[in-house]
Amino acid sequence: MHIRTRVAGVVAAALLLSAATPTAFAQSPASPVSPVSPSSLTPGDIVTQSPTAFHPLPGQWTNTRAWHVTYRSTSATGAPNVVSGTVIVPADGHTGPRPLVTYAVGTVGLADSCAPSANFPLGTAVEATLINQVVQKGWAVAVTDYEGLGTPGDHTYTVGRAEGTAVLDAARAAERLGVPGVDAASPVGIMGYSQGGQAAAWAAELHRTYAPDLLVKGTATGGVPADLMKVAAADDGGLGSGLIFMAAAGQDAAFPELRLDTYLNPAGKALVNYFRNNCVAVDTTVGSFKHITDLTVRNPLQQPDWQAALERSRLGTQRPDAPVYLYHATLDELIPYPVGQGLRSDWCARGADVEWHALALLGHIGGVTVGGVPAANWLADRFADRPTHANC
Repeated sequence: MHIRTRVAGVVAAALLLSAATPTAFAQSPASPVSPVSPSSLTPGDIVTQSPTAFHPLPGQWTNTRAWHVTYRSTSATGAPNVVSGTVIVPADGHTGPRPLVTYAVGTVGLADSCAPSANFPLGTAVEATLINQVVQKGWAVAVTDYEGLGTPGDHTYTVGRAEGTAVLDAARAAERLGVPGVDAASPVGIMGYSQGGQAAAWAAELHRTYAPDLLVKGTATGGVPADLMKVAAADDGGLGSGLIFMAAAGQDAAFPELRLDTYLNPAGKALVNYFRNNCVAVDTTVGSFKHITDLTVRNPLQQPDWQAALERSRLGTQRPDAPVYLYHATLDELIPYPVGQGLRSDWCARGADVEWHALALLGHIGGVTVGGVPAANWLADRFADRPTHANC
């Protein structure tokens, strides 16, 4: 494949899965959210809430009500933190119980302006078109911004535990918002792809120990970067090379003792600083086809402390306690297909209820566009308590 075609493909991927340009949320999500100490709250407690709007595209009306929330969650090191997000509920007049999906978005970038909650009111969060398909089923949806997007601090991008807790606590926050039909009795589904697949899969693994109060019926997760070391090895020097450095910045945000800056040369420092101030559509273009050795004075991934940090985000070490729908494109150019196969094998070996789907002859973006609707339909079956079809 010609380089020009490949670059166009990754730009299209970024545009589909994220907002292409920085935007500003009217309520300044990067400012301090509340004088309330998160340590005085329990996970999922709402710190602030305010009305917002959900537009899949600029100016596109949806028959929904939406709230911007900040809520108590837990960092990768177990510390209380505050995360922002959005709760979307169909304004269909239905007052009885309705399902709740906690939806984890794919990579959007490291800047606060990239957060889903910053872009939903403007119709510039392109993954909103996928979320709207879920809303149209009559389900409530909670969308986390993840730690450090839209709230003070740096985004802990690709740090699995921090993502998983943010996803679970977004559901708790939605249940505590006081919306009729969305409460502790709501059946909950977890859904995500790419980074969102990592976050959803981590939420599935953490549910039993971290949020057993949530009535999770199942998790639909795809394109999962289950082993970051293997993903980094595959992306080094290729289309996804910029994602390696975004991930390094995310790991360093969660574990500052890793001291990322001491590994970067001047070009590496400039690139990572650029990533911290921009969104992924631009980041992936600027960051493509670079080698780790081009931007470092020594490779952090060869160091034991970095290897240990990435190992802490590896999936497959715990059995999800609810059924899982797992899918992966066979020609995924960003997250290798064998990484998805490995997660399936690990979960199956631990006795999980896994329905696996290999999406033949599709790349990373084909995986989300083709796989999203069947994944949502699978969740509908879980909400209806229909039998699962595990194929381990």
